[in-house]
Formats: sequence, C-alpha cells, structure tokens
Amino acid sequence: MGDRTREATRLELMLEDASIKLSSVASSLTTVSARAMLAGLIAGERDPAVLADLAKTRMRCKIPELTEALTGHFDAGHALLAASIRRRLDLVEEAIAELDAVIAAAVKPWTRQLGLLQTIPGVGDKVAQVIIAETGADMRRFPSAAHLAAWAGVAPAVHESAGRRTPAGSRHGNKWLTAMLVEAAGSVGRMKSANYLSAQHARITARRGMPRAQVAVAHSILVSAYWMLKRDEPYRDLGADWLARRNDEAHTRRLVAQLERLGHTVILDPAA
Repeated sequence: MGDRTREATRLELMLEDASIKLSSVASSLTTVSARAMLAGLIAGERDPAVLADLAKTRMRCKIPELTEALTGHFDAGHALLAASIRRRLDLVEEAIAELDAVIAAAVKPWTRQLGLLQTIPGVGDKVAQVIIAETGADMRRFPSAAHLAAWAGVAPAVHESAGRRTPAGSRHGNKWLTAMLVEAAGSVGRMKSANYLSAQHARITARRGMPRAQVAVAHSILVSAYWMLKRDEPYRDLGADWLARRNDEAHTRRLVAQLERLGHTVILDPAA
C-alpha cells in the first residue's frame, strides 16, 4: 500500500508539471474515471472537453471543473512517464490483491473478533486485521487497557526529573499499530455522522490541534478494542453529547459542593 501511494504521488507530480490538475477534482488518481482520462492522455487525446466526457457515474456532474483541470501542456514525454507509472501501479495493485487474499485466509480463526472490532467508527477491515496481528487478540497478556495503550505508543508520555513531572508527547511503541490507529482516527474526523469519537476529535482539534486529536482518538479506539475483545461484545457508542453532559454534571457537583461548604442545604429541582 505504501508503494501504491508513492507511485500515485509520482503520477500527481508529473501531471502537475504538465499543468494538469486532475487530482484537485477527482478524489484519487486511481479511480475509474481518473484512469480513463489518464488513458486518453497517454493515447494522444489532448482536447480537455473530450477527456472530461470520459468521466463515469457521479463524476459526470463535475465535467466543467474537469475540463478546466485537464487544460495544460501534456506532451509525448509526459505520456511516456505516465504510461510507465501506470504499469507500476497495476503491478502493485495486483500484488496487493494477492496479499489481501493470503491475509484473509490467515485471519479466518479470528473472524468474530474482526467483526467486533469493525463496529468501532473508523475501524475497517485493514485496521481490524492489524489490531489482531499486533496484539494477538488475547487481552489477558495486558494487565489493563492503560498497559496496552502504553505498549502501542498512544498513551501520553511523562518526563520526570528532580521530582517534577512534565508532559513529553506520546510514547514510543508499536509503529505499525499506532500508524493504523491514527489513520482510523483521521477517518473518524472526516465522518459526517455524529458519534462519541467524532465529537472527541472535533473538541480536541479546536483546543489543541489535529495531530493531538488523532492520537487521543487513536487511544480511545484502542481502549475500546481492549474491552470489546476482553468481554467479547460489540462497540457501544456513548453518544456525541456525552462529553458535554459529563462536564455539565461535574460543574453542577462543584457548585453544589461550594454552596454546602458555605453552610447551605442544596435541593436540586430539574427544569421541566
């Protein structure tokens, strides 16, 4: 998958050298529509309108934008480079398909655990496979969810010197598991449906930035996976408003405690 990303990046840079901005309209240069337009460019077609008309299904509504993006100075040299990169992409995708089949066969004993993990928002087949591969799906080897998070590298690190403790970012851990969890957290951040993880991502992004938000959501995903695999149960979402409700309840308790310390008796009467 890393090889595919690198080849797609090379293709994008080569097209930009020819002032072809296809990637600014298409979601990816590996989609069916983008491949059809690229094949037309390689075959010698230079008319932006004709190339844009090769768009399929939902991409057809973007034909005016595609026509503008495909206006450039794509020449024979660019065509040779594009054809070479496309052949390498085809080989890489063929290898990925073969390995996907091998992995699918290897993880059959953990079919139930994979299904449970994929009930977590943002966790797809690949992320679930990595969680199973790196942890072994046996949570008994980890004394607690905090131990698992620290081992994986998504728990906060603390630097201690002369009795003073200061935050030190995240820990070093399992880079494969951490990378996939952060990728899943990025997917959660792009979700339009409201859930606890997407609300957590938005809340922390607003206060501390997206990188910290993604590590925090990755931590939440892994902690959820720990308890789900340990208890053999699917994901149960707390709701998008859980953080707000928790803060309101804590704020109410603090105010009541302050009044009681001043000698008052507090009786709460919720509004209708």
